[in-house]
Amino acid sequence: MTSAFSLRSVCTAAFVLAATLSAAHAQAQPCSTCGRVESVHRVQSQGSTSGVGAVAGGVVGGVVGNQVGNGRGRTLATVAGAAGGALAGNSVERNRNTSTMYRVSVRMDDGSMRTIESHSPPHVGTAVSVHGNSLQVRH
Repeated sequence: MTSAFSLRSVCTAAFVLAATLSAAHAQAQPCSTCGRVESVHRVQSQGSTSGVGAVAGGVVGGVVGNQVGNGRGRTLATVAGAAGGALAGNSVERNRNTSTMYRVSVRMDDGSMRTIESHSPPHVGTAVSVHGNSLQVRH
């Protein structure tokens, strides 16, 4: 009976040891989506234009240019006003559509580096999770 009891004890101890080693091994593997913010750079994203600004600017410029001079001078002023207005209107539209983004470099727990663009800047050193092209702060 004592040999059966000691065999049961040895089996139980071996099972507990195997479970403990398995749990320790699972904790030792790095998280594939975890990392720390290493740097943050502000980036201006150029806005796109639809042409509305150029058309509106051209119309306004043409009307203003038409008020200047008479004859061929008026025609030249109208064309120059329309061209200048179109350039100015296009520039105004582009500036209105410009946005600020942040290029965030993350050193992943596995040692690799990922770069993500974000609308808000995390602090350098912040622990984050990377999911696709987005960051989530880890707590």
